[in-house]
Amino acid sequence: MTTKLRDLSKLCVHTLTNKPWNLQQCVEKYSAAGIRGITIWRNVLENQNLNEAFTMLNDNNMSVVSIARGGFFPSVNKPERIKALDDNLLAIEQAAAVGAPSVVLVCGADGRQSLAKSREQIKEGIIKLLPAAKAAGVKLSIEPLHPMYAADRSAVNTLAQANDMVEEINSDFVGVAVDVYHLWWDNNLQSEIKRCGANNSIFAFHICDWNVPTTDFLNDRGLMGDGCINVPEIRGWVENAGFSGFNEVEIFSDKYWKINQTDYLEKIKNAYLKYS
Repeated sequence: MTTKLRDLSKLCVHTLTNKPWNLQQCVEKYSAAGIRGITIWRNVLENQNLNEAFTMLNDNNMSVVSIARGGFFPSVNKPERIKALDDNLLAIEQAAAVGAPSVVLVCGADGRQSLAKSREQIKEGIIKLLPAAKAAGVKLSIEPLHPMYAADRSAVNTLAQANDMVEEINSDFVGVAVDVYHLWWDNNLQSEIKRCGANNSIFAFHICDWNVPTTDFLNDRGLMGDGCINVPEIRGWVENAGFSGFNEVEIFSDKYWKINQTDYLEKIKNAYLKYS
């Protein structure tokens, strides 16, 4: 049985949720707001000294949950696949440098080839990354994306597909990121989350809401309570499967990016406590 959220102790916010802020602003504002979890998107690490970032995170008592994002393995062109591997190796290095235990993989797809071929290349890419991931102590989280992204962002579109891949790779360093925005519609979701629990493979849990109507399938995500996703129910399934980590607020929203971000952060906290 799930329990009602009563505090902010397991709240994590993705830096891209507050896109107008740089890393220092996110760290300092989250810390001041009593938020201790942060998932760092790699755009805010550009031109950032990673040692200084690590110190800043520690000084503000922040727990880095993940680095986002790696992936984008598939391509009909071999040089592009090699380039993707190099970028993923960099993501692993960045994660280790700032103390992140995992990298979230948006696995990619190439519409010029079959989904099956893209999935094969995704699995091959992850396997090639494993030695570096193990050496760095950084896990790899496969994030299934909504089927509307199957042609270009990810050929892994259901939790069942992600679970299949995790079981085929069979490594403690490969698991899944469960994102309610991408998976809420799946009538097999509860059983597949149980399957994750049997494999101890839930590495991350992402929350937001699906607006009705939605005006943009990428940048019109809602705050918890704005839309139709039963976040508490899915959270209960995840917790019953043994997950005890952070609840990560990941919201891409042109609407919310335009408002005062400090005020928005208060909205995030209130929505988290009331609707998650």
